[in-house]
Amino acid sequence: MKLVLLGTGGYYANDRRQTACLMLPEIGVVLDAGSAMFRVGEYLATERLDIFLTHAHLDHVIGLTHLLDLLPADVLAATTVHGRPEKLAAVREHLFAEPLFPVSPPFRFEQLKNGCPLPSGGRLSCFPLSHPGGSLGFRLDWPNRSLAYVTDTTAAPDAAYLDQIRGVNVLVHEAYFDEDTRGRAELTGHSSLPNVARLAARAQVGRLVLVHVNPQLPRDEEIDVGRAKSIFNNIQLGRDRMELEF
Repeated sequence: MKLVLLGTGGYYANDRRQTACLMLPEIGVVLDAGSAMFRVGEYLATERLDIFLTHAHLDHVIGLTHLLDLLPADVLAATTVHGRPEKLAAVREHLFAEPLFPVSPPFRFEQLKNGCPLPSGGRLSCFPLSHPGGSLGFRLDWPNRSLAYVTDTTAAPDAAYLDQIRGVNVLVHEAYFDEDTRGRAELTGHSSLPNVARLAARAQVGRLVLVHVNPQLPRDEEIDVGRAKSIFNNIQLGRDRMELEF
């Protein structure tokens, strides 16, 4: 199955990266709806989409407003946005408030249920993450493959969600900070790369892919993936439009 990293940046878009958005085109699943949602139409392979929101911070939901002119009307009418009730309410009340966006969203909003069925015999489960305002992590399982998506939280080798990601084939995890020398990761509810690597090693995941990186870094080379590989070897720095088979 193919996973496309449509947006791999955090907080705001820059010339290299749009904000959080992952897509599994073959089954019409999108994880988060950041600014990279404008790319979804290029990869559309289904007659509907299921969009799962980790939380409602703007860098994860702003792309919902991009869809109206990018997808066919029949696809939009069949599309569902899944999330926690309070997050969906915030999106509908504020993001789609008439003074900000005077067109009613043509897609449905639905409360996210743990154990949500996915096409091809899959299942999506969610788990709480520590982040200002609250967030969710996702695990997607099929009989012969698995994927976890964790963003906007503070990684640690003994993180509360360790068991939820244990043994997945691919862990897509945020790494906003290359290093954390001043405790900014925990303060802001984000992760440092060394701790993400330690978590991946302890969870015995197959592959670690880094996303939600700091947009203030002028060059990707400032992210020291080589040093992190001394902790967990199978690491890739995610880039916009990167395609991964798992």
